[in-house]
Amino acid sequence: MKKLLLIVMVSTLILIFSNCSGSKKVATAAPATAKSTYETNIQTLVMNNCSPCHIPSKGGNKKAYDNYTNVKSDIDEMIRRVELNPGDKGFMPFKHAKLSDSTIAVFKQWKADGMLEK
Repeated sequence: MKKLLLIVMVSTLILIFSNCSGSKKVATAAPATAKSTYETNIQTLVMNNCSPCHIPSKGGNKKAYDNYTNVKSDIDEMIRRVELNPGDKGFMPFKHAKLSDSTIAVFKQWKADGMLEK
């Protein structure tokens, strides 16, 4: 009986101390943030800020930005142009106010997140 009690106590202590190892780190990682996507973050911005020129359904006759593929392929140029100041050659959105820094940041974040569609 004493042997059995001794074995249970030693096993318990081994189990306790094996989980208290100094090499294990406390989980303090920040929660994962959702990556931005075309459908969630970009599509509405494009429809609101690139219309009507780049939205064929609204009468636009420039390169269509009403679809993921075209926006993804031109994101670098789009960011470059919306960062220009009004009056600079190539400034977008043409004949409108400069986009806010936070709006431009959404485009940049989408690119940094890997330009996901959904």
